[in-house]
Amino acid sequence: MAAKLQAVRGMNDLLPDVSPRWRGVEQRLQAVLGRYGYEEIRLPLVEPTALFARTIGEVTDIVEKEMYTFLDRNGDSLTLRPEGTAGVVRAGIEHGLFQGQVLRLWYQGPMFRHERPQRGRYRQFHQIGAECFGGAEPELDAELIAMTAQFWRELGLSGLRLELNSLGSREARAAYRAQLQAYFREHYAALDADSQRRLETNPLRILDSKNPDLAALIAAAPSLPEHLDADSRVHFERLCALLDSLGVAYTVNPRLVRGLDYYGRTVFEWVTDALGAQGTVCAGGRYDTLVEQLGGRPTPAIGFALGLERLLDLLGAQGIDPAPPRRVWYVVSTPGACRARALQLAQQLRAQPDAPSVLMDHAGGNFGKQMQRADRAGAEVALIIGEDELAAGTVTVRLLRAARPTQETVPQDQVRAAVIRLASETPA
Repeated sequence: MAAKLQAVRGMNDLLPDVSPRWRGVEQRLQAVLGRYGYEEIRLPLVEPTALFARTIGEVTDIVEKEMYTFLDRNGDSLTLRPEGTAGVVRAGIEHGLFQGQVLRLWYQGPMFRHERPQRGRYRQFHQIGAECFGGAEPELDAELIAMTAQFWRELGLSGLRLELNSLGSREARAAYRAQLQAYFREHYAALDADSQRRLETNPLRILDSKNPDLAALIAAAPSLPEHLDADSRVHFERLCALLDSLGVAYTVNPRLVRGLDYYGRTVFEWVTDALGAQGTVCAGGRYDTLVEQLGGRPTPAIGFALGLERLLDLLGAQGIDPAPPRRVWYVVSTPGACRARALQLAQQLRAQPDAPSVLMDHAGGNFGKQMQRADRAGAEVALIIGEDELAAGTVTVRLLRAARPTQETVPQDQVRAAVIRLASETPA
């Protein structure tokens, strides 16, 4: 017997009962992005493996353990994208988009990481991200972070906390890295296996460890803010003042480092306690050297990505349904000429730009069975064409969600006007 076909572990179907919630979130976030001047860019799912090794960092967990990498028929090493920033930068360089002006781009779609699937962490997950190129001033950081705060207001979310830090310049981080390594080497035996591995390659990532046994050791480690260069300290202080002036509350978290090598200066995360271990909903920061690192002209930049699965989980936990309202009209008829007239009516209604969803009953049966199906479909209106309506060129309009039974028979070209009038006259 053939093996049962099912989705790959950690890669989930989004069925019709949940996809309207996704669409509602996407539409609201895209509207906010548009108000801030961001334009959409659509990127390939697959990129050269070297792109991620050079940008994310060869000794990060993502590159070392989590990427879906394979050789194509030409022997080229390709990777399903684990994040979006690297692809945006590659596209910007390839197509000459970085020409000195401020460039605002957003993207959305699936990302892929071979992790242990759990709530809020999947092997195929979805992000909406934004990247802004060409501005180095803290005002741009503040604008971008304020935009993410606007996301939560638009969705009606509460309880998200903004954590903020500065990683400083590359030179300041190098000096801090050396001090951090010296400190953790003195406590090598107390480190877990992951932290021991990171000690020589990426010691800042130890600060981000979720192992509670390391909490006291990490708390006593040298503090990154104490090692900031002067320019980065001024930049960060100005950012904090700007966020204060905009009414965006935040907490400075000196242990916030982010897991990608390209970050410098500003880093931030929006976190919640409502989702268990996977509490980061949105995160980002500055990457002022990345464009130059990949062969482009020096271009300061900042961006973020938010996880749609986690955002949808948080909305559900707060009882918020972001799905846009669904208006359904259901056309009911008897076979033969009535069915043909019903099809014409449905087509006429659907041709109007602001039409509701018009469902035609194709399963047959008497009027009673068709009306049951209309109710199960959530229809607010039934449009009935029987022999009498066919002969008279009329349609019976019946409101299905009204407090009292309401219907009226009207000429076919007056159906929409009749629905609007009856709805305004009849209490729900």
